[in-house]
Amino acid sequence: MIVIRWILGQIILLLDAVTSPKSTVRELSAQKSIDDATASMSMYQFKTCPFCVKVRRELKRHALNIELRDAKNDIGIKAELVREGGRHKVPCLRTENPDGTVQWLYESNDIIAHLKKVFKLG
Repeated sequence: MIVIRWILGQIILLLDAVTSPKSTVRELSAQKSIDDATASMSMYQFKTCPFCVKVRRELKRHALNIELRDAKNDIGIKAELVREGGRHKVPCLRTENPDGTVQWLYESNDIIAHLKKVFKLG
């Protein structure tokens, strides 16, 4: 089963690389504004998780520079996700709000919908 999962993961990564979406091109000032807003965000993910790939593709498509954290291979990141987020589930978007509170959002569709709403993306 481990071998099958590894092979499927490699296929997912290959297909993602071959069919990678083009990034949105914005004026420098508009991109800087978005980069400033995404600086308080990070996404916990597994490299070969299909739902994580789905979110990463949307990040690339809309040129959202959100820090990616490897919750599978980095023990510290995994522990942080469980300790602060409450569970070891990916993808997970962590957002630090201006008032100091932290929001944890799970599920790829919810993360994508949230980002589209926050950044007014089509």
